[in-house]
Parts: sequence; structure tokens; C-alpha cells
Amino acid sequence: MKRFDLRPLKDNFYDRMLELMDKEVSKGENAIFLFEIGDFSCVQKSADLIKEAEYTLMNSIKFNEVDWTIVVKKEKTKEIVEKEVEDAE
Repeated sequence: MKRFDLRPLKDNFYDRMLELMDKEVSKGENAIFLFEIGDFSCVQKSADLIKEAEYTLMNSIKFNEVDWTIVVKKEKTKEIVEKEVEDAE
């Protein structure tokens, strides 16, 4: 498990989060990302980006008054794997 503090990037952390998932996190490993929430739109956007990248969002919690933490597994979600199996049949 690796932890990444993206708070210094304010609300411009999305590309860096995906870059870290791609380059710094091993397949099957979990990553913890800490970022500032501001108006909460970044919470949904980060969850959407994780889904689009075909990673698994394990947890999403408010860390304190201004920070949010998500736990992401570098693994396809169960739904994606099931769809790939169906498509292959």
C-alpha cells in the first residue's frame, strides 16, 4: 500500500493521481490519495476518473474539515471483469 499526499496541488490533482496509479502502484496494490475537498465536486470527479481508468475505488472518506481520502486498488472492478467474460463468450 502506498500513500500519496496531493493536497499541495489543490484542485488540480487528477492527472497526477492517474499518473501515480499508472507508474507508482503495482497491479493488485492499494493506493491512498489525500486531497483537499473544497466544494466537494472533486470527490465525485476523482471517483469518476478512477472508474474510467478501470481501477477499483475501495473507500472514500472525509479525513478532516478540508481533506478527503480515497483508497484505490489497481485492479479492474468486478463489473468490468464480468463484462469482459461475457463479451468473450
